[in-house]
Amino acid sequence: MMSISPDASNTEPSTMRAAYDTPEGVEIKGRYDEEFAKILSKDALQFVVDLQREFRSQIKYALECRKEAQRRYNLGALPGFDPSTKYVRDGDWVCASVPPAIVDRKVEITGPVDRKMVINALNSGAKVFMADFEDALSPTWENLMRGQVNLKDAVEGSITFNDQARNRIYKLNEQTAKLFVRARGWHLPEAHILIDGEPATGALVDFGLYFYHNYAAFRRNQGQGFGPFFYLPKMEHSREAKIWNSVFERAEKMAGIERGSIRATVLIETLPAVFQMDEILYELRDHSVGLNCGRWDYIFSYLKTFQAHSDRLLPDRVQVGMSQHFMRSYSDLLIRTCHRRGVHAMGGMAAQIPIKDDPEANEAALELVRKDKLREVLAGHDGTWAAHPGLIPAIMEVFSKNMANTPNQIQIMKREDAVNVTEDDLLQRPHGVRTMEGLRLNTRVGIQYLAAWLTGTGSVPLYNLMEDAATAEISRVQNWQWLQYRVTLDGDGLGVKVSVDLFGRVVEEEMARIEREVGKEKFKKGMYKEACKIFTRQCTAPTLDDFLTLDAYNSIVLHHPVESSRL
Repeated sequence: MMSISPDASNTEPSTMRAAYDTPEGVEIKGRYDEEFAKILSKDALQFVVDLQREFRSQIKYALECRKEAQRRYNLGALPGFDPSTKYVRDGDWVCASVPPAIVDRKVEITGPVDRKMVINALNSGAKVFMADFEDALSPTWENLMRGQVNLKDAVEGSITFNDQARNRIYKLNEQTAKLFVRARGWHLPEAHILIDGEPATGALVDFGLYFYHNYAAFRRNQGQGFGPFFYLPKMEHSREAKIWNSVFERAEKMAGIERGSIRATVLIETLPAVFQMDEILYELRDHSVGLNCGRWDYIFSYLKTFQAHSDRLLPDRVQVGMSQHFMRSYSDLLIRTCHRRGVHAMGGMAAQIPIKDDPEANEAALELVRKDKLREVLAGHDGTWAAHPGLIPAIMEVFSKNMANTPNQIQIMKREDAVNVTEDDLLQRPHGVRTMEGLRLNTRVGIQYLAAWLTGTGSVPLYNLMEDAATAEISRVQNWQWLQYRVTLDGDGLGVKVSVDLFGRVVEEEMARIEREVGKEKFKKGMYKEACKIFTRQCTAPTLDDFLTLDAYNSIVLHHPVESSRL
Protein backbone atom coordinates (compact mmCIF):
# COMPACT_ATOMS: atom_id res chain seq x y z
CA MET A 1 0.00 0.00 0.00
CA MET A 2 2.71 2.48 0.91
CA SER A 3 4.86 3.97 -1.79
CA ILE A 4 7.91 4.78 0.30
CA SER A 5 9.94 3.26 3.09
CA PRO A 6 10.77 5.17 6.27
CA ASP A 7 14.35 5.52 5.00
CA ALA A 8 13.46 6.90 1.56
CA SER A 9 13.07 10.49 2.73
CA ASN A 10 15.25 13.49 3.39
CA THR A 11 16.67 14.00 6.89
CA GLU A 12 17.27 17.44 8.35
CA PRO A 13 20.69 17.21 9.99
CA SER A 14 21.13 20.71 11.38
CA THR A 15 18.57 20.88 14.18
CA MET A 16 17.52 18.37 16.81
CA ARG A 17 13.90 18.70 17.87
CA ALA A 18 11.90 18.10 21.00
CA ALA A 19 9.75 14.97 20.91
CA TYR A 20 6.00 14.68 20.64
CA ASP A 21 4.27 12.66 23.36
CA THR A 22 3.20 9.62 21.38
CA PRO A 23 1.38 6.36 22.07
CA GLU A 24 3.26 3.09 21.90
CA GLY A 25 4.20 2.09 18.36
CA VAL A 26 4.14 5.66 17.00
CA GLU A 27 7.12 7.65 15.76
CA ILE A 28 6.74 11.20 14.47
CA LYS A 29 9.45 12.31 12.05
CA GLY A 30 8.06 15.76 11.30
CA ARG A 31 9.39 18.99 12.80
CA TYR A 32 8.39 19.65 16.41
CA ASP A 33 6.19 22.69 16.94
CA GLU A 34 4.20 23.64 20.03
CA GLU A 35 1.08 24.40 17.98
CA PHE A 36 1.40 21.09 16.15
CA ALA A 37 1.81 19.31 19.49
CA LYS A 38 -1.70 20.43 20.47
CA ILE A 39 -3.04 18.74 17.33
CA LEU A 40 -0.78 15.72 17.82
CA SER A 41 -1.91 15.12 21.38
CA LYS A 42 -1.46 11.62 22.73
CA ASP A 43 -5.20 10.94 22.76
CA ALA A 44 -5.72 12.23 19.21
CA LEU A 45 -2.80 10.13 17.99
CA GLN A 46 -4.21 7.09 19.79
CA PHE A 47 -7.45 7.54 17.86
CA VAL A 48 -5.50 7.61 14.57
CA VAL A 49 -3.48 4.57 15.67
CA ASP A 50 -6.65 2.64 16.50
CA LEU A 51 -8.07 3.43 13.04
CA GLN A 52 -4.81 2.44 11.35
CA ARG A 53 -4.56 -0.87 13.16
CA GLU A 54 -8.21 -1.74 12.60
CA PHE A 55 -8.42 -0.87 8.91
CA ARG A 56 -4.93 -1.14 7.39
CA SER A 57 -5.40 -4.70 6.14
CA GLN A 58 -8.70 -3.75 4.46
CA ILE A 59 -7.07 -0.73 2.83
CA LYS A 60 -4.15 -2.82 1.57
CA TYR A 61 -6.56 -5.38 0.12
CA ALA A 62 -8.62 -2.65 -1.61
CA LEU A 63 -5.47 -1.20 -3.20
CA GLU A 64 -4.39 -4.66 -4.37
CA CYS A 65 -7.83 -5.04 -5.97
CA ARG A 66 -7.22 -1.77 -7.83
CA LYS A 67 -3.97 -3.16 -9.20
CA GLU A 68 -5.64 -6.39 -10.26
CA ALA A 69 -8.43 -4.48 -12.03
CA GLN A 70 -5.86 -2.36 -13.88
CA ARG A 71 -4.01 -5.51 -14.90
CA ARG A 72 -7.24 -6.80 -16.47
CA TYR A 73 -7.82 -3.49 -18.27
CA ASN A 74 -4.27 -3.60 -19.59
CA LEU A 75 -5.03 -7.04 -21.05
CA GLY A 76 -8.05 -5.66 -22.90
CA ALA A 77 -10.94 -5.84 -20.43
CA LEU A 78 -13.36 -2.92 -20.07
CA PRO A 79 -14.93 -1.65 -16.84
CA GLY A 80 -18.66 -2.26 -16.50
CA PHE A 81 -21.59 -2.82 -14.16
CA ASP A 82 -21.11 -5.73 -11.74
CA PRO A 83 -23.74 -8.46 -12.30
CA SER A 84 -23.37 -9.66 -8.70
CA THR A 85 -24.66 -6.34 -7.30
CA LYS A 86 -27.60 -5.92 -9.68
CA TYR A 87 -29.92 -6.34 -6.67
CA VAL A 88 -28.43 -3.14 -5.17
CA ARG A 89 -28.93 -1.18 -8.39
CA ASP A 90 -32.51 -2.48 -8.78
CA GLY A 91 -33.53 -2.02 -5.13
CA ASP A 92 -35.83 0.74 -3.83
CA TRP A 93 -33.65 1.77 -0.89
CA VAL A 94 -32.81 5.42 -0.15
CA CYS A 95 -30.06 7.11 1.82
CA ALA A 96 -30.68 8.83 5.16
CA SER A 97 -32.38 12.23 4.96
CA VAL A 98 -30.13 15.18 4.17
CA PRO A 99 -29.31 17.17 7.35
CA PRO A 100 -31.04 20.60 7.49
CA ALA A 101 -27.70 22.44 7.63
CA ILE A 102 -26.77 21.36 4.09
CA VAL A 103 -30.00 21.06 2.09
CA ASP A 104 -28.84 24.05 0.01
CA ARG A 105 -25.48 23.50 -1.69
CA LYS A 106 -25.94 25.60 -4.86
CA VAL A 107 -22.34 26.81 -4.98
CA GLU A 108 -19.35 25.22 -3.26
CA ILE A 109 -15.87 26.70 -3.26
CA THR A 110 -12.78 24.56 -2.87
CA GLY A 111 -9.21 25.24 -1.92
CA PRO A 112 -6.29 24.27 0.34
CA VAL A 113 -6.24 24.64 4.11
CA ASP A 114 -4.05 27.77 4.04
CA ARG A 115 -5.14 30.16 6.84
CA LYS A 116 -6.08 33.16 4.69
CA MET A 117 -7.76 30.86 2.14
CA VAL A 118 -9.88 29.25 4.86
CA ILE A 119 -11.16 32.63 6.05
CA ASN A 120 -11.82 34.00 2.55
CA ALA A 121 -13.55 30.81 1.41
CA LEU A 122 -15.81 30.66 4.47
CA ASN A 123 -16.66 34.35 3.88
CA SER A 124 -17.04 33.97 0.10
CA GLY A 125 -20.83 33.74 -0.14
CA ALA A 126 -20.68 30.09 -1.21
CA LYS A 127 -22.96 27.63 0.55
CA VAL A 128 -20.10 25.19 1.25
CA PHE A 129 -16.31 25.42 1.51
CA MET A 130 -14.47 22.17 0.84
CA ALA A 131 -11.17 22.48 2.71
CA ASP A 132 -8.74 20.30 0.83
CA PHE A 133 -5.99 18.04 2.17
CA GLU A 134 -5.83 16.31 -1.21
CA ASP A 135 -5.42 17.56 -4.81
CA ALA A 136 -5.18 21.28 -3.97
CA LEU A 137 -2.57 20.75 -1.25
CA SER A 138 1.09 19.83 -1.39
CA PRO A 139 1.30 17.43 1.59
CA THR A 140 4.34 18.87 3.31
CA TRP A 141 4.45 18.42 7.08
CA GLU A 142 4.01 22.17 7.57
CA ASN A 143 0.97 22.37 5.26
CA LEU A 144 -0.76 19.38 6.83
CA MET A 145 -0.26 20.30 10.47
CA ARG A 146 -0.84 24.02 10.02
CA GLY A 147 -3.97 23.12 8.07
CA GLN A 148 -5.26 21.14 11.04
CA VAL A 149 -4.57 24.14 13.31
CA ASN A 150 -6.38 26.44 10.87
CA LEU A 151 -9.47 24.22 10.64
CA LYS A 152 -9.68 23.84 14.42
CA ASP A 153 -9.63 27.63 14.79
CA ALA A 154 -12.21 27.96 12.00
CA VAL A 155 -14.61 25.47 13.58
CA GLU A 156 -14.27 27.26 16.92
CA GLY A 157 -14.91 30.58 15.13
CA SER A 158 -11.69 32.15 16.42
CA ILE A 159 -9.61 32.11 13.24
CA THR A 160 -7.94 35.39 12.21
CA PHE A 161 -5.09 36.29 9.88
CA ASN A 162 -2.90 39.39 10.03
CA ASP A 163 -1.77 40.23 6.50
CA GLN A 164 1.10 42.58 7.25
CA ALA A 165 1.84 43.22 3.58
CA ARG A 166 -1.67 44.65 3.09
CA ASN A 167 -1.98 45.96 6.65
CA ARG A 168 -5.25 44.06 7.02
CA ILE A 169 -6.69 41.63 9.55
CA TYR A 170 -8.95 38.89 8.19
CA LYS A 171 -11.65 37.31 10.37
CA LEU A 172 -14.89 35.38 9.88
CA ASN A 173 -18.17 37.03 8.98
CA GLU A 174 -21.29 36.29 10.99
CA GLN A 175 -22.63 34.16 8.13
CA THR A 176 -20.19 31.61 6.68
CA ALA A 177 -20.17 28.67 4.30
CA LYS A 178 -20.62 25.18 5.74
CA LEU A 179 -17.30 23.40 6.11
CA PHE A 180 -16.58 20.07 4.40
CA VAL A 181 -13.11 18.51 4.64
CA ARG A 182 -11.52 16.37 1.92
CA ALA A 183 -9.03 13.87 3.28
CA ARG A 184 -6.37 12.30 1.08
CA GLY A 185 -7.16 9.21 -0.99
CA TRP A 186 -6.54 5.70 0.32
CA HIS A 187 -3.36 5.35 -1.75
CA LEU A 188 -1.40 8.22 -0.18
CA PRO A 189 0.93 7.58 2.78
CA GLU A 190 1.87 9.96 5.58
CA ALA A 191 5.60 9.37 5.86
CA HIS A 192 6.13 11.80 8.74
CA ILE A 193 4.10 9.54 11.06
CA LEU A 194 5.15 5.92 11.45
CA ILE A 195 2.74 3.47 13.07
CA ASP A 196 4.20 0.09 13.94
CA GLY A 197 7.16 0.89 11.72
CA GLU A 198 5.32 1.83 8.52
CA PRO A 199 3.99 5.15 7.19
CA ALA A 200 0.46 5.93 8.36
CA THR A 201 -2.40 6.09 5.88
CA GLY A 202 -2.75 9.76 4.91
CA ALA A 203 -6.55 9.58 4.79
CA LEU A 204 -6.78 8.28 8.36
CA VAL A 205 -4.36 10.95 9.62
CA ASP A 206 -6.36 13.75 7.98
CA PHE A 207 -9.74 12.38 9.06
CA GLY A 208 -8.70 11.22 12.51
CA LEU A 209 -6.99 14.41 13.69
CA TYR A 210 -9.71 16.67 12.30
CA PHE A 211 -12.59 14.59 13.67
CA TYR A 212 -11.06 14.12 17.10
CA HIS A 213 -10.50 17.81 17.72
CA ASN A 214 -13.59 19.24 16.04
CA TYR A 215 -16.63 16.96 16.13
CA ALA A 216 -18.22 18.54 19.23
CA ALA A 217 -17.65 22.18 18.23
CA PHE A 218 -18.69 21.51 14.63
CA ARG A 219 -22.00 19.91 15.60
CA ARG A 220 -22.69 22.86 17.90
CA ASN A 221 -21.51 25.72 15.67
CA GLN A 222 -22.10 24.54 12.11
CA GLY A 223 -23.88 21.23 11.74
CA GLN A 224 -27.12 21.86 13.66
CA GLY A 225 -26.55 18.61 15.53
CA PHE A 226 -24.96 16.77 12.61
CA GLY A 227 -21.44 16.45 11.29
CA PRO A 228 -18.63 16.80 10.72
CA PHE A 229 -19.02 16.74 6.92
CA PHE A 230 -16.49 15.26 4.48
CA TYR A 231 -15.62 14.75 0.82
CA LEU A 232 -14.13 11.36 -0.12
CA PRO A 233 -11.83 11.18 -3.17
CA LYS A 234 -10.34 8.73 -5.67
CA MET A 235 -12.38 5.62 -4.88
CA GLU A 236 -12.74 2.97 -7.58
CA HIS A 237 -15.06 0.43 -5.94
CA SER A 238 -17.76 0.20 -3.29
CA ARG A 239 -15.45 -1.90 -1.08
CA GLU A 240 -13.47 1.31 -0.54
CA ALA A 241 -16.66 3.15 0.48
CA LYS A 242 -17.44 0.32 2.89
CA ILE A 243 -14.14 0.99 4.66
CA TRP A 244 -15.02 4.67 5.03
CA ASN A 245 -18.43 3.73 6.40
CA SER A 246 -16.78 1.51 9.04
CA VAL A 247 -14.32 4.33 9.88
CA PHE A 248 -17.26 6.69 10.41
CA GLU A 249 -19.07 4.18 12.62
CA ARG A 250 -15.90 3.68 14.66
CA ALA A 251 -15.49 7.45 15.08
CA GLU A 252 -19.13 7.96 16.08
CA LYS A 253 -18.82 5.21 18.67
CA MET A 254 -15.62 6.74 20.08
CA ALA A 255 -17.27 10.16 20.33
CA GLY A 256 -20.55 8.86 21.72
CA ILE A 257 -22.62 10.51 18.98
CA GLU A 258 -25.52 9.10 16.98
CA ARG A 259 -24.89 6.74 14.08
CA GLY A 260 -25.29 8.73 10.87
CA SER A 261 -24.03 11.99 12.40
CA ILE A 262 -21.01 12.09 10.06
CA ARG A 263 -21.98 12.80 6.45
CA ALA A 264 -19.92 12.56 3.29
CA THR A 265 -20.09 13.32 -0.41
CA VAL A 266 -18.15 10.96 -2.67
CA LEU A 267 -16.33 12.28 -5.70
CA ILE A 268 -17.02 10.11 -8.73
CA GLU A 269 -13.68 10.89 -10.31
CA THR A 270 -12.50 7.49 -11.52
CA LEU A 271 -13.87 5.62 -14.50
CA PRO A 272 -14.44 2.35 -12.59
CA ALA A 273 -16.48 4.21 -9.96
CA VAL A 274 -19.12 5.39 -12.43
CA PHE A 275 -20.24 1.76 -12.68
CA GLN A 276 -20.38 1.54 -8.86
CA MET A 277 -22.38 4.64 -7.96
CA ASP A 278 -25.41 2.82 -6.53
CA GLU A 279 -23.16 0.43 -4.66
CA ILE A 280 -21.06 3.28 -3.20
CA LEU A 281 -24.17 5.09 -1.98
CA TYR A 282 -25.54 1.85 -0.60
CA GLU A 283 -22.44 1.20 1.50
CA LEU A 284 -22.56 4.78 2.83
CA ARG A 285 -26.35 5.08 2.97
CA ASP A 286 -26.47 6.17 6.65
CA HIS A 287 -23.62 8.62 6.07
CA SER A 288 -24.10 9.84 2.49
CA VAL A 289 -25.12 13.27 1.27
CA GLY A 290 -24.42 12.68 -2.41
CA LEU A 291 -21.98 12.29 -5.25
CA ASN A 292 -19.94 14.85 -7.15
CA CYS A 293 -18.78 14.93 -10.79
CA GLY A 294 -15.03 15.26 -10.28
CA ARG A 295 -14.62 15.72 -13.99
CA TRP A 296 -10.93 16.61 -14.29
CA ASP A 297 -9.83 13.57 -12.32
CA TYR A 298 -12.40 11.54 -14.26
CA ILE A 299 -10.62 12.45 -17.51
CA PHE A 300 -7.30 11.49 -15.90
CA SER A 301 -8.82 8.17 -14.82
CA TYR A 302 -10.16 7.50 -18.34
CA LEU A 303 -6.62 7.94 -19.66
CA LYS A 304 -5.09 5.79 -16.92
CA THR A 305 -7.70 3.02 -17.14
CA PHE A 306 -7.17 2.74 -20.90
CA GLN A 307 -3.40 3.30 -20.80
CA ALA A 308 -2.88 0.10 -22.83
CA HIS A 309 -5.75 0.71 -25.28
CA SER A 310 -4.23 2.49 -28.28
CA ASP A 311 -7.72 2.78 -29.82
CA ARG A 312 -9.04 4.94 -26.96
CA LEU A 313 -6.58 7.84 -26.90
CA LEU A 314 -8.06 11.23 -26.05
CA PRO A 315 -7.74 14.40 -28.12
CA ASP A 316 -6.13 17.57 -26.71
CA ARG A 317 -7.39 18.07 -23.17
CA VAL A 318 -9.05 21.39 -24.04
CA GLN A 319 -11.41 19.41 -26.31
CA VAL A 320 -12.52 16.96 -23.61
CA GLY A 321 -15.47 18.84 -22.14
CA MET A 322 -18.93 17.92 -20.97
CA SER A 323 -20.22 17.96 -24.56
CA GLN A 324 -18.34 14.69 -25.20
CA HIS A 325 -20.87 11.85 -25.13
CA PHE A 326 -19.04 9.79 -22.48
CA MET A 327 -18.79 12.83 -20.18
CA ARG A 328 -22.42 13.86 -20.63
CA SER A 329 -23.57 10.27 -19.98
CA TYR A 330 -21.54 10.21 -16.75
CA SER A 331 -23.19 13.40 -15.52
CA ASP A 332 -26.72 12.26 -16.46
CA LEU A 333 -26.36 8.89 -14.75
CA LEU A 334 -24.92 10.48 -11.62
CA ILE A 335 -27.91 12.84 -11.34
CA ARG A 336 -30.43 10.05 -11.77
CA THR A 337 -28.64 7.80 -9.28
CA CYS A 338 -28.37 10.47 -6.59
CA HIS A 339 -31.95 11.71 -6.90
CA ARG A 340 -33.33 8.20 -6.90
CA ARG A 341 -31.51 7.65 -3.59
CA GLY A 342 -32.51 11.02 -2.07
CA VAL A 343 -29.16 12.85 -2.05
CA HIS A 344 -27.38 15.71 -3.80
CA ALA A 345 -25.91 15.41 -7.29
CA MET A 346 -23.08 17.94 -7.38
CA GLY A 347 -21.64 19.37 -10.59
CA GLY A 348 -18.03 19.91 -11.59
CA MET A 349 -15.36 22.53 -11.10
CA ALA A 350 -15.35 25.90 -12.82
CA ALA A 351 -11.57 26.35 -12.93
CA GLN A 352 -11.54 29.87 -14.42
CA ILE A 353 -10.10 32.72 -12.38
CA PRO A 354 -10.76 36.47 -12.89
CA ILE A 355 -8.59 38.15 -15.53
CA LYS A 356 -7.96 41.48 -13.82
CA ASP A 357 -6.08 43.33 -16.56
CA ASP A 358 -8.40 42.45 -19.47
CA PRO A 359 -12.13 43.18 -18.88
CA GLU A 360 -13.12 41.82 -22.29
CA ALA A 361 -11.31 38.51 -21.78
CA ASN A 362 -12.69 38.33 -18.23
CA GLU A 363 -16.27 38.72 -19.45
CA ALA A 364 -15.71 36.07 -22.12
CA ALA A 365 -14.41 33.66 -19.46
CA LEU A 366 -17.38 34.45 -17.21
CA GLU A 367 -19.76 33.75 -20.06
CA LEU A 368 -18.19 30.31 -20.53
CA VAL A 369 -18.73 29.65 -16.82
CA ARG A 370 -22.38 30.77 -17.03
CA LYS A 371 -23.05 28.46 -19.98
CA ASP A 372 -21.41 25.51 -18.25
CA LYS A 373 -23.39 26.11 -15.06
CA LEU A 374 -26.64 26.60 -16.97
CA ARG A 375 -26.06 23.21 -18.57
CA GLU A 376 -25.52 21.69 -15.13
CA VAL A 377 -28.59 23.17 -13.45
CA LEU A 378 -30.88 22.34 -16.40
CA ALA A 379 -29.54 18.77 -16.39
CA GLY A 380 -30.59 18.48 -12.73
CA HIS A 381 -27.48 19.11 -10.65
CA ASP A 382 -28.19 20.49 -7.18
CA GLY A 383 -25.03 22.56 -6.95
CA THR A 384 -21.58 23.01 -8.39
CA TRP A 385 -17.97 23.95 -7.65
CA ALA A 386 -16.03 27.17 -8.12
CA ALA A 387 -12.27 27.57 -7.84
CA HIS A 388 -12.34 31.31 -7.12
CA PRO A 389 -14.61 33.61 -5.04
CA GLY A 390 -14.94 35.94 -8.04
CA LEU A 391 -17.08 33.33 -9.84
CA ILE A 392 -19.58 32.80 -7.03
CA PRO A 393 -22.08 35.63 -7.75
CA ALA A 394 -22.44 34.65 -11.42
CA ILE A 395 -22.83 30.94 -10.62
CA MET A 396 -25.25 31.59 -7.75
CA GLU A 397 -27.40 33.69 -10.06
CA VAL A 398 -27.58 30.93 -12.68
CA PHE A 399 -28.53 28.23 -10.16
CA SER A 400 -30.99 30.36 -8.17
CA LYS A 401 -32.75 31.61 -11.30
CA ASN A 402 -33.25 28.11 -12.67
CA MET A 403 -34.19 26.17 -9.52
CA ALA A 404 -37.70 27.52 -8.89
CA ASN A 405 -36.92 28.79 -5.37
CA THR A 406 -36.03 25.31 -4.11
CA PRO A 407 -32.82 24.54 -2.17
CA ASN A 408 -32.13 21.52 -4.40
CA GLN A 409 -33.64 19.47 -7.23
CA ILE A 410 -33.62 16.05 -5.54
CA GLN A 411 -37.40 15.66 -5.69
CA ILE A 412 -38.16 17.64 -8.85
CA MET A 413 -35.59 16.41 -11.38
CA LYS A 414 -35.56 12.60 -11.35
CA ARG A 415 -33.94 12.19 -14.80
CA GLU A 416 -35.67 8.87 -15.45
CA ASP A 417 -34.51 9.16 -19.07
CA ALA A 418 -30.98 8.39 -17.82
CA VAL A 419 -32.10 4.85 -16.98
CA ASN A 420 -31.14 4.13 -20.59
CA VAL A 421 -27.47 5.12 -20.12
CA THR A 422 -25.46 2.03 -21.03
CA GLU A 423 -21.89 0.82 -20.58
CA ASP A 424 -21.28 1.77 -24.22
CA ASP A 425 -22.47 5.34 -23.52
CA LEU A 426 -20.07 5.66 -20.60
CA LEU A 427 -17.15 4.28 -22.63
CA GLN A 428 -17.83 5.89 -26.00
CA ARG A 429 -14.63 7.02 -27.67
CA PRO A 430 -14.27 10.82 -27.59
CA HIS A 431 -14.02 12.92 -30.74
CA GLY A 432 -11.33 15.48 -31.51
CA VAL A 433 -7.79 15.98 -32.72
CA ARG A 434 -4.32 15.99 -31.24
CA THR A 435 -1.98 18.92 -31.87
CA MET A 436 1.53 20.12 -31.20
CA GLU A 437 0.04 22.89 -29.06
CA GLY A 438 -1.71 20.23 -26.99
CA LEU A 439 1.62 18.49 -26.37
CA ARG A 440 3.24 21.82 -25.50
CA LEU A 441 0.45 22.87 -23.12
CA ASN A 442 0.53 19.50 -21.35
CA THR A 443 4.28 19.86 -20.86
CA ARG A 444 4.17 23.50 -19.76
CA VAL A 445 1.35 23.00 -17.28
CA GLY A 446 2.71 19.73 -15.90
CA ILE A 447 6.17 21.14 -15.18
CA GLN A 448 4.91 24.41 -13.69
CA TYR A 449 2.36 22.68 -11.48
CA LEU A 450 4.92 20.18 -10.22
CA ALA A 451 7.46 22.94 -9.55
CA ALA A 452 4.92 24.72 -7.36
CA TRP A 453 3.93 21.46 -5.64
CA LEU A 454 7.57 20.70 -4.77
CA THR A 455 7.82 24.09 -3.04
CA GLY A 456 4.64 23.55 -1.02
CA THR A 457 1.87 24.96 -3.22
CA GLY A 458 -0.80 22.58 -4.47
CA SER A 459 -3.23 24.98 -6.14
CA VAL A 460 -1.66 27.05 -8.91
CA PRO A 461 -3.07 29.76 -11.23
CA LEU A 462 -1.79 29.11 -14.77
CA TYR A 463 -3.06 30.74 -17.96
CA ASN A 464 -6.25 32.04 -16.30
CA LEU A 465 -7.18 28.64 -14.85
CA MET A 466 -6.71 27.25 -11.35
CA GLU A 467 -4.72 24.05 -11.78
CA ASP A 468 -4.47 21.28 -9.22
CA ALA A 469 -3.05 17.76 -9.27
CA ALA A 470 -5.83 16.47 -11.55
CA THR A 471 -4.90 18.64 -14.53
CA ALA A 472 -1.21 17.88 -14.06
CA GLU A 473 -2.10 14.18 -14.10
CA ILE A 474 -4.01 14.57 -17.38
CA SER A 475 -0.96 16.29 -18.87
CA ARG A 476 1.42 13.56 -17.70
CA VAL A 477 -0.63 10.52 -18.75
CA GLN A 478 -1.60 11.99 -22.10
CA ASN A 479 2.04 12.74 -22.90
CA TRP A 480 2.97 9.20 -21.82
CA GLN A 481 0.34 7.63 -24.08
CA TRP A 482 1.25 9.77 -27.08
CA LEU A 483 4.87 8.75 -26.66
CA GLN A 484 4.06 5.07 -26.13
CA TYR A 485 1.97 4.84 -29.29
CA ARG A 486 3.91 7.35 -31.41
CA VAL A 487 0.70 9.25 -31.99
CA THR A 488 0.35 11.38 -35.10
CA LEU A 489 -0.48 15.00 -34.29
CA ASP A 490 -3.31 15.30 -36.79
CA GLY A 491 -4.93 18.58 -35.78
CA ASP A 492 -2.54 21.16 -37.17
CA GLY A 493 -1.84 19.77 -40.62
CA LEU A 494 1.74 18.75 -39.84
CA GLY A 495 1.21 15.02 -39.35
CA VAL A 496 4.19 14.82 -36.97
CA LYS A 497 4.62 11.64 -34.93
CA VAL A 498 5.33 12.05 -31.20
CA SER A 499 8.76 10.55 -30.44
CA VAL A 500 11.21 10.78 -27.56
CA ASP A 501 13.39 13.13 -29.63
CA LEU A 502 10.43 15.39 -30.43
CA PHE A 503 9.34 15.39 -26.79
CA GLY A 504 12.89 16.26 -25.70
CA ARG A 505 12.87 19.31 -27.98
CA VAL A 506 9.40 20.33 -26.73
CA VAL A 507 10.56 20.08 -23.11
CA GLU A 508 13.63 22.23 -23.86
CA GLU A 509 11.59 24.87 -25.67
CA GLU A 510 8.82 24.95 -23.06
CA MET A 511 11.35 25.31 -20.25
CA ALA A 512 12.75 28.34 -22.08
CA ARG A 513 9.23 29.72 -22.42
CA ILE A 514 8.50 29.16 -18.72
CA GLU A 515 11.69 31.04 -17.84
CA ARG A 516 10.61 33.98 -20.04
CA GLU A 517 7.12 34.00 -18.53
CA VAL A 518 8.08 33.81 -14.86
CA GLY A 519 11.34 35.77 -15.12
CA LYS A 520 14.94 34.64 -14.65
CA GLU A 521 15.00 35.32 -10.91
CA LYS A 522 11.88 33.33 -10.07
CA PHE A 523 12.95 30.55 -12.42
CA LYS A 524 16.34 30.33 -10.74
CA LYS A 525 14.86 30.25 -7.21
CA GLY A 526 12.03 27.85 -8.10
CA MET A 527 12.24 24.11 -8.54
CA TYR A 528 11.54 24.11 -12.27
CA LYS A 529 14.56 22.00 -13.20
CA GLU A 530 13.75 19.40 -10.54
CA ALA A 531 10.13 19.35 -11.68
CA CYS A 532 11.22 18.99 -15.29
CA LYS A 533 13.32 15.93 -14.43
CA ILE A 534 10.47 14.22 -12.57
CA PHE A 535 7.83 15.08 -15.18
CA THR A 536 10.05 14.02 -18.10
CA ARG A 537 10.98 10.78 -16.38
CA GLN A 538 7.31 9.95 -15.78
CA CYS A 539 6.27 10.79 -19.33
CA THR A 540 8.99 8.60 -20.83
CA ALA A 541 8.91 5.68 -18.35
CA PRO A 542 8.22 2.25 -19.89
CA THR A 543 5.50 1.64 -17.29
CA LEU A 544 2.96 4.28 -16.28
CA ASP A 545 3.08 5.26 -12.61
CA ASP A 546 -0.31 5.32 -10.88
CA PHE A 547 0.06 8.88 -9.57
CA LEU A 548 2.48 11.70 -10.28
CA THR A 549 2.33 12.81 -6.64
CA LEU A 550 3.37 9.41 -5.27
CA ASP A 551 6.73 9.64 -7.03
CA ALA A 552 7.19 13.32 -6.23
CA TYR A 553 6.20 12.82 -2.58
CA ASN A 554 9.69 11.53 -1.75
CA SER A 555 11.03 14.99 -2.61
CA ILE A 556 8.95 16.81 0.02
CA VAL A 557 9.27 14.41 2.95
CA LEU A 558 11.65 15.93 5.49
CA HIS A 559 12.55 13.95 8.60
CA HIS A 560 13.82 15.74 11.68
CA PRO A 561 15.92 13.84 14.26
CA VAL A 562 14.80 13.80 17.88
CA GLU A 563 16.87 15.08 20.80
CA SER A 564 18.64 12.07 22.26
CA SER A 565 17.77 13.19 25.78
CA ARG A 566 14.07 12.89 25.03
CA LEU A 567 14.20 9.40 23.47
